[in-house]
Amino acid sequence: MRPHRLPREEEATLVEHLEELRGRILISLAAVAVATAVAFVFHDRILEWLARPLPPEHRHLAAFGVTEPFSVSVAVSLYAGLLFAFPVILSQVWSFLAPALDSAAERQILLLAVFGVVLGVAGLAFGYGILLPRAVHWLTGYDTTHFQLLIRASSYYSFVVTVLLGVVCVFETPLVVLALVNLGVLSSGGLRRNRRKGYFFVAVAALALPGPDPVTTLLELLPMWLLFEGSIWLAVLAERRAAKLTAAGAQA
Repeated sequence: MRPHRLPREEEATLVEHLEELRGRILISLAAVAVATAVAFVFHDRILEWLARPLPPEHRHLAAFGVTEPFSVSVAVSLYAGLLFAFPVILSQVWSFLAPALDSAAERQILLLAVFGVVLGVAGLAFGYGILLPRAVHWLTGYDTTHFQLLIRASSYYSFVVTVLLGVVCVFETPLVVLALVNLGVLSSGGLRRNRRKGYFFVAVAALALPGPDPVTTLLELLPMWLLFEGSIWLAVLAERRAAKLTAAGAQA
């Protein structure tokens, strides 16, 4: 049975809220299960897609143990299932929380959610298309005189997931800054006054991310600086908009 979304003007008991929450959790889990099963059917194509950033001679990965091919396939299918089911999970969370918000807050959070999804997709594309190929090509070509490289499947796919997740989190910087500005934790003035410190911390974060060669580090650093600078100006726009709404409310 599909959970009933409560209208704003409708009061509900704790039991009704818990019943709705249970239903939405079950829908989310079912979406993940179905998406994971579908991903497992096509796991060979997903594995090939994730191995594509590797040099051609290293794309046939090694498995140490009889269970590793199956366990890696299941793990990668689960990651893909979570990714594909994310819109359903997000919609269930939104449907549960939306009745507690007024119409203005609902529109604002919905716009922020859309903005966050766009940033996440951009980060995923940047990580897979630009960052990951350069990182693995440099790493697999490092000191071939002394090392014979044998890439373990579980280690490689864990590395790929870690890199892509890290890049997506970095690309969400503007969304985090906007949320902190709306909560009053940060201000555009404070961000502008501490711009140099911010650029320094961004550079430290870029050095900490996977990508040990200078070119890859630069590829990480440039978009991170742009995202930080964009976050400052988004904070300025958010504060100006909030000030206009406050003034309009006071006049009304």
